[in-house]
Amino acid sequence: MVGTLYGLGIGPGDPDLITLKALKILQAAPVIAYPAPENQDSLARSIVAGHLLGEQKEIVIETPMVPGRYPANDVYDKYSAEIAKELDAGRDVAVLCEGDPFFFGSFMYIYGRLVNEYKTVVVPGVSSAMASCCQIGMPITSRYDVLTVLPAPIPSEELLSRLQVCDAAIVMKVGRHFTKVRDVLGALGLIENAYYIEHATMENQVMMPLSEATFDKAPYFSMIIVHKRAEAWK
Repeated sequence: MVGTLYGLGIGPGDPDLITLKALKILQAAPVIAYPAPENQDSLARSIVAGHLLGEQKEIVIETPMVPGRYPANDVYDKYSAEIAKELDAGRDVAVLCEGDPFFFGSFMYIYGRLVNEYKTVVVPGVSSAMASCCQIGMPITSRYDVLTVLPAPIPSEELLSRLQVCDAAIVMKVGRHFTKVRDVLGALGLIENAYYIEHATMENQVMMPLSEATFDKAPYFSMIIVHKRAEAWK
């Protein structure tokens, strides 16, 4: 019998935000796999560490976090083949993904390589975008609002044009693009309506109004949230 491939959304960082379904699969699967930067610890594994039973085989999907090399096709080819061997041996494999597997999730690169050959179950997770709104206490959409999700690395001209035509926006992967995003929001007169948050729901979480964020760069796991009415219920 061939094993089942699971893509588990494990939430944004707080271990308690994993769903019951994902937790059951996590603890039942004989093999787990998770992404990790080269020669660094895995954030995904650290999120679920307290839930692990200590009896599973672990596959570390080492990926280069270098602009221009992501997704690293050779890496995902290699680890998809390794996971396929476990599935062919009849062992289920649970691949961990921070947040939600299909919302900027790295699991999609494994999924695309294996879904046509193996039974695959994707378990949704709490995304960092939605968790951040809750941590800040900022409802992000109401009624007919248009929400736009933007990756910060896109050019400033595109950020500007897209922000002009939406009601609310979540700008993700801010990192070294922080100043660019802040400048664009400033040009649109939206800084007072925006909030900054990094490492949402984790022990080292930081959040503040964007107007108080005077630094020049931010961690990769950071985002800026803005609503043109400042408060969605208005």
